[in-house]
Amino acid sequence: MRQQSGRSSPRIAFAGTPEFAVPALRAMIAHGLTPLAVLTQPDRPAGRGRRTRAGPVKQLALQHSIPLHQPASLSGGPAEAAIRELELDLLVVVAYSLILPRAILQIPRHGCWNIHASLLPRWRGAAPIQRAIEAGDQRTGVCIMQMTEGLDSGPVLLTAATEITAIDTGGTLHERLADLGAEALLACLDRLQNGDPPTPAPQDGTQATYAPKLSKQEARIDWQEPAAVLARRIRAFNPWPVCWCELGGQRLRVWRAEEQPGNGGQAPGTLIASSPAGIDVATASGALRLLEVQEPGGQRMAARDYLNAHPLQPAG
Repeated sequence: MRQQSGRSSPRIAFAGTPEFAVPALRAMIAHGLTPLAVLTQPDRPAGRGRRTRAGPVKQLALQHSIPLHQPASLSGGPAEAAIRELELDLLVVVAYSLILPRAILQIPRHGCWNIHASLLPRWRGAAPIQRAIEAGDQRTGVCIMQMTEGLDSGPVLLTAATEITAIDTGGTLHERLADLGAEALLACLDRLQNGDPPTPAPQDGTQATYAPKLSKQEARIDWQEPAAVLARRIRAFNPWPVCWCELGGQRLRVWRAEEQPGNGGQAPGTLIASSPAGIDVATASGALRLLEVQEPGGQRMAARDYLNAHPLQPAG
């Protein structure tokens, strides 16, 4: 490791792609730990025009003139050779979305550290932030994990927790955990610089739960479920994939909703009230009050504004 200001400066590379990884990379740069190189996913089409654009991590790396590698795979070949040439002490991985083969995991002297957005072993997998909200968890957090070949099963170096509030969405919790992960990473890197790297603590695999990737198919509101479950899912799936329903012959995206007691004895899916307070629909248990909706091709709006243009007649 290099010497800097009386402390060892580790040779680090960074692997990440989306917005969630940006706070960690930005924090490293601000604290004098600019990576020797950044690995990020190849550019892909994005947005309505489907124009190819650089991902958030790539954009930040370019701003700071950090060498970039964008391999489609890390299995052997030039990508592995490029990483070996860096003679790394550590590879920091944050939402990279490429599988790291054993050969890559073993290259850095201190292995590979990952920022995972849950309190492991709960919510291993692709969508831990949203699944925690959907399940009604009261708290979550981030783990700095020593990566192994298993799915998010490596030992944990550091944990930082936060409460999940009643108004948290997938988006707000995503931002908070990204910042929390950056802080936790810096704490671990500081110990590494001081020659006292954190001690990995094995996970209890018997307590593991899994957070499968979100899909647009599961975003459709099923009125046969309880209102409490639906309200949590709507928060979890905001800003993507956004829950939706059909109401009054119109397909609506639902951005905000809340549980209401009682369903008036109506069958699930029945419109039971429409007022400036919102649009109430019966569910299997209680009612779901839609507070913010969006028509196809339209803008998000409060339910009361939608009702001004689209009056809805409650049942009987």
